[in-house]
This record gives sequence, C-alpha cells and structure tokens, in this order.
Amino acid sequence: MKVVIIGGGIAGLTLGISLLRNNIDVVINERTTGTPIRGHAFLMHADGLSILNEFNASNNAILPGKMVDTYSLRRPEGNEIKRLQLNSWKCIKRLDLIRFLYALLPSEKIIEGRDFSHFIYEQEKIVAAVFFNGDIEYGDIFVGADGGNSKVREEIFGKVDFTPVKVKEVVGVSYNEKIAKTHSSIFTKFQNKKSGLAFGLIPTSAIEFVWFMQYDPSISDISDNTPEELSVFCHKLLKNFPSVVSEILAVNDFNTSYVWNTRDFDLLPAFHKHNVVLIGDAAHLALPFTSAGTTNAIVDAKTLTQSLMECDGYEKAFEKFYELRAEDVSKHIQLGRELTNIFLNPLDQNDDDLPVPLIAPKKEDLFAADKKEIQVLYFTDPICSTCWIIQPLLRKLQLEYGNYINVKYCMGGLLPSWDEYNKGKIRKPSDAAKHWEEVCAFHEMPLDGDIWMEDPLNSSYPPSIAFKAAQMQDTSKAVLFLRRIKEMVFLEKKNIIKWEFIEKAAFEVGLDSARLLKDFEGKAKELFKEDLTLAEKLGVTGFPTLFFYNKEKDQFILKGYQPYESFEEIINKLMPDAKKELIDTSPQNLFKHFPTMTDKEFAMLSNIPKDTAGDILVALYEDGLIDKYESKNGVIWTSKFDVKKGS
Repeated sequence: MKVVIIGGGIAGLTLGISLLRNNIDVVINERTTGTPIRGHAFLMHADGLSILNEFNASNNAILPGKMVDTYSLRRPEGNEIKRLQLNSWKCIKRLDLIRFLYALLPSEKIIEGRDFSHFIYEQEKIVAAVFFNGDIEYGDIFVGADGGNSKVREEIFGKVDFTPVKVKEVVGVSYNEKIAKTHSSIFTKFQNKKSGLAFGLIPTSAIEFVWFMQYDPSISDISDNTPEELSVFCHKLLKNFPSVVSEILAVNDFNTSYVWNTRDFDLLPAFHKHNVVLIGDAAHLALPFTSAGTTNAIVDAKTLTQSLMECDGYEKAFEKFYELRAEDVSKHIQLGRELTNIFLNPLDQNDDDLPVPLIAPKKEDLFAADKKEIQVLYFTDPICSTCWIIQPLLRKLQLEYGNYINVKYCMGGLLPSWDEYNKGKIRKPSDAAKHWEEVCAFHEMPLDGDIWMEDPLNSSYPPSIAFKAAQMQDTSKAVLFLRRIKEMVFLEKKNIIKWEFIEKAAFEVGLDSARLLKDFEGKAKELFKEDLTLAEKLGVTGFPTLFFYNKEKDQFILKGYQPYESFEEIINKLMPDAKKELIDTSPQNLFKHFPTMTDKEFAMLSNIPKDTAGDILVALYEDGLIDKYESKNGVIWTSKFDVKKGS
C-alpha cells in the first residue's frame, strides 16, 4: 500500500513518520520550497507532546521548544485576575518543529514544489494526484493535509462555509533578555475589560518570545499591511498596555509579522470520501483561542495510522478515524466560538468566569460530587493531627467504595486562637509539638512537631478560609489543596497561615491563585462561618467527625480515629449490596490516583507490611520513578512516573 500525502506541514510530516514506522510506503508532497516563514509558534498540549516524545525515544532527537507552566491573565492596568498552573504545555516555533520532523524522514519521501491541482479517477476511485508543475503521483490512499484552505477538501466535498472573520490576530517573535527574567515559563495575557483587544506573550526559549495581538476589526483595523503600517497600528492599539508590551514591540521585526484573519467551519459529516481522507486543519478548523490546532493535527496523524493498522480495508479505517476524532474536535470548534464571543463581549463577563483560552486536559475524578448512594459530611481542620493520620483510610475508602460515596468537606475551626483554645491537655504551642510527636510515633504517619517551636501557628482559621475559597472554584481541586497544605504543615514545617504558602499550594494543585486571594478576602469568610454554624448545630466537638447518610436518610457517625473496618461496616449497613472494588496495587496505578504518599498510605493501599512498602518505595526512588521529601519523622513520596514516560 502506498499513501500519497498532500501537504508537508506538521500534520502531513507527522503522518508520514507514523506510517513509515509501520512499514507503510508514503510520499509527502509540499507546495512550497525552502524554509517556511509563516506561523511563528504555537502552544502544544500533552496529547501532541506525548506522540512527538515517542519519536524522541527511538531517534535520540531533541524536541525543541520551551515548557510553559503558568497562565497569568491581567488587565492592561496590570492587575492580575487569573494565575493558574499549566500541565504539560510547550511553546514551539513552527520552523523548529518542521526541522525536527524533517530530520526523522528520509529526504526522498518529501517532494517540494508540488502545488495540488486535481485527482485522476478510474471508476470513481482516485488513482493519482496531479500537481500544477505537471507532476503526477500514483497511490492507493490519498491524504489531504493541506491546511484550512485545503484544495483536496474542496475537490472531494466542495467549498465549506467559513464563519465570518470576527477576530484578527497579529503575530511576531522578539528577543528580550530583561523580560525573560520575569516571564520565563509564563503564558502572560493582557486583556482589555471594555473591548475586544488583548496582547499575549509566550516564551519559546530562554530569551525569545512569540507574541500576539488579538483585536476586534469592527473597532479598529488596518488596510495596508506593510511592516511600517503594521508597527504603527500595533503601537497605537496597545499604547495603554504595560511597559512590557512596548518593550516587546520595540525589538520585533515587523517584516516577519502579519495579520491573521481567524475563522473556522462546522464539523464535516465525514473526513473521507472514497480513498481520500483529510487530517489536521483540512479536516477541522478551530479558532485560535483554544491553541488546539497543532495538537489536533498530530493526534489525527497517530489515530489515522492506528486505524489503518487495525482495520480491514481503508473504508473501515477512515470510518473509525472519524468516530475516534469527531467528538473531540467538535468540542474544540465549539470552545473556540465560545471564547471568541467572550473576547468580543468583555463587559458581559465576570472575571471569575473567564475561561482559560486553552483546551482542557481530560481528567478522571473518582470523588466527583454527583448523586451517589451515600453522602458523607466530613468535618475536619487543616492542622488537625488526627485528620492527617486517617488519610490512608480515606484514600483506601476512595478506591474501594468511591463508586458509591460522595464526601463533602466542611471546616470545623479547631484553633480560633490560643487565647480561645481549651481542649484537653493542649493549651499552648509547645503542648501541640509534644502531641504531634506522640501521634507520629503511635500511628506511623510522619508529623514534625518542631513547627510549633520554630514558627507556631496562632490560628487554623486562615487556611480553613482558604479551603472554602478553593471550594468556590473547584471542589475536587479544593481537596487536593487541603492535602497539599497539610503536607506543608505536617512535614515541611511551613506556617500555612502565611499567604505565600497558601498561594503556592493553590497554584500547585491547579487552582487560580489570583481568584483565591479575592475570594479569601471576600465570600469565603462567610462560607467558613456557615461551616462553623453547621458544626455547632450538629454537635460536632472534635475532629475528624464524619456523618454518613443514604437516600433513606439513615445516619451513622464516626468520631476520631477509627479502624478501616468501621468505615466498611457503615457502608454495608447503608448499602448492603455495595461491592468493594479490587484495587490495582501496582505502584504506577496508586501514584496515578495519589501523586504523593507516605509509607503507611502506600502500605495500606497495597495491602502489604509497612517495612515491605518502604523497600519498594526506596527501589522506585532509586529507579527515578518517584521523588521524596524527608522530614524528621518520615518521608513523603512524589510520583515521577509521567515525567519518566516523557508525557
């Protein structure tokens, strides 16, 4: 079988590499000659990076680009309204990626200067592609990878109805060492609150940035695209933006910049006709706000290859390819349109509701707050040592019975202040230090009481309010946030009253730390008071306290530390037909669900002795699969499995 690929961009080159690696003959036909200059750079998602990293593994090639781990959305006045962690995004210059892909292909497989003209048919089957230079290429399967203005698509489906151009974009590349010191690894975007105007800045290397200006052409536009006029136009529109913008524009070569008229078209009813199939922008075109285009092209290439290898005949392969890709790309098309509408109507938007202009990673959430059979009301506190030592039990409960239970976290307010604290033998920070050391020794969960001697917390209210602020954004990430601040205080001796640690924890788990601060100073305080009122109403006097309910409103209560069998007994009483899930105890699976674990947590989830668990964890650490943080009284292990795989 011979595959003729029309279009030597990223989609066509990736497909060519993928097919050749599966022993399928290809020829790639590229319209242009020489080095491409349009398309400065793009952000690539983990889905695309993982495929390119597969190429790395067998060729020792170095994938170009710069990892981008932070998204910062600001107003032109400078105030930050969003700050989020980005997972596995990379900014890559188009030219660098093209060169990377070219190096992975035999030179004779790429023929330049072939501008597609038409197909030659024999009994409704295409047998050859004809190019304007007179060349003819015969083959069995033909792939249109010739971009958004695809001639192949037009020949087999006719013209598509493009949406009107509502947003235009100017793109450029600039070098600036000064800005690199403060904006390295950050996707920074300044967005006007009153009209459709934004400026974005993304690093492509240690000192290089790709920048873009998005604007509503109905407000202001340019008719003459000469470098001089383009420079004047950009400076005029962005004159009230921060100095970093003018500094970037000052060193930009406008001879290489251009205006991009952004548009898309509805999802096609199929990506193929007869023995011709489309991939990348030729098959589906999304507006640029999603940064999905290049990733989708690469995923298309891999998916089409797999379909061809797995199916009997190209017709079935093409149908499977469409089935596997249509839903995702349809969502990206819709997301692009929604983001465009938000951009053009900024006055209608609340800052908290502004979405991140990127495709969202797929995620699995075992503790989703849906209508499950058993509801659990869990009263806890960020500095409660007993709430820390039941973490192994709650995690095991999540894996074994997560299909049946939903846990709602409430803050109980353990320590208003030392002046107001009068519970048991603990009256002052030094008493808490001693208590933590005793709890650690008895329950084998690491706690370091020295924080109460070195930098004692005077209240648990600030981190509790921060948790309520986290819940306002995302209940699942709020649970991760609570876990992270517990690790900080129990093992790392961080005073989690201090905003620097609250902000760091929020950012690390994927919360918007800029919004968290606003909510922390605002509505979260009232939500915390509501938790305290509910705790008083229900008679909660200590932590942890867990209320279990089923749909018939039957209720059971667990207080303090209880054995795991007590949790199971309540589950079985509330739902007699509940069946325990069998846990995949492989380290990779456990660390997939819980990226950080102590020895005791790993032992309990693996159903092995703690000493055996320790030996396994040390071996994983020595193999570079996990990392560790050593406290005075124990270790917490952090997964590196994804990093090791290169995804």
